[in-house]
Amino acid sequence: MHRPGRPPFDMFFYGTLKRGRRNHHYCGGALRVHEATVEGTLYDLPEGYPALVVPGQNILDVGTEDPLRDAETRRDPGQLPAPEPEGPVVFGELYAFDDPEKRLPAIDHLEGFVTGDPASPYRRVLIPARTDHGATVLAWAYVIREARGTHLPGGRWPA
Repeated sequence: MHRPGRPPFDMFFYGTLKRGRRNHHYCGGALRVHEATVEGTLYDLPEGYPALVVPGQNILDVGTEDPLRDAETRRDPGQLPAPEPEGPVVFGELYAFDDPEKRLPAIDHLEGFVTGDPASPYRRVLIPARTDHGATVLAWAYVIREARGTHLPGGRWPA
């Protein structure tokens, strides 16, 4: 149920949180879902899930311990990178939510993201995502710092 007066925030998922995957139950209550892509490179990790590496210039913000602040983070459209990616793309799903105080801590925990901890396997970052309708939106995504695992050149997991 949408909370009046609270703008939705978007999250891009490319692995176990997608529809039909083992952690999709974390996405219950989404306001909408679209197919989407982000510029980046996808890897299949030996642990049985994928990892995304994105170009540093596409990272517009890094997640904090304040879910309300993170959900309200917006940028002027003029500050977005070019809508057409210059490198490889990763395919996933773009979810809109309106419950950051519940949603972000739960998924951060699942992904092992701890604000400011360099040992965290993932970071939650704000990046541009392109919907299947051609719109570019800002979305939070979980990324790794360096490539590891098996490269998935098609940008889809599972390959």
